[in-house]
Amino acid sequence: MPQDTKHLEVTLETQVDSVNLAEEMCLRVAQAAGFGEDDCYRIGMSVREGVINAFHYGNQERPDKKIYLALDLTPDKMVIHVLDEGKGFDLRRVPDPLAEENLLSTSGRGIFLMRAFMDEFAVVPGRNGGAEIIMSKKLPSERNPGNNGKGGRNSESESKGA
Repeated sequence: MPQDTKHLEVTLETQVDSVNLAEEMCLRVAQAAGFGEDDCYRIGMSVREGVINAFHYGNQERPDKKIYLALDLTPDKMVIHVLDEGKGFDLRRVPDPLAEENLLSTSGRGIFLMRAFMDEFAVVPGRNGGAEIIMSKKLPSERNPGNNGKGGRNSESESKGA
């Protein structure tokens, strides 16, 4: 890890309270990094969705399993990792929530939001099984104030690194 990268890692219990804890932690880091209100909202919502997915789909709400959250603050972006202890999943098999047959379904909306709100998004196999969501947001700067989450680039699984 480059010397100018700051790293924060926490192990969360598989319980509903972990969603708020993860969001609050990421929001504090995002605010300290200089993200504006709109981007902080989008980052917070993306973290909530990622941890909810790890809690519900990955760990199947089993309290004996853990959720791992890691943040890397590099000179140019904030990278967020959410890892569960489930069976993993194929991102290509997640239904498109905008398809007519899925409009009333709740499945796939969290993935849709994370893709829309973050600049980079990928799901890779976890190091010990499960799934690892990797998403990032470019840091705001004077020359690049950011897009406030509008139209971020997205990818299928490993085709784009975060």
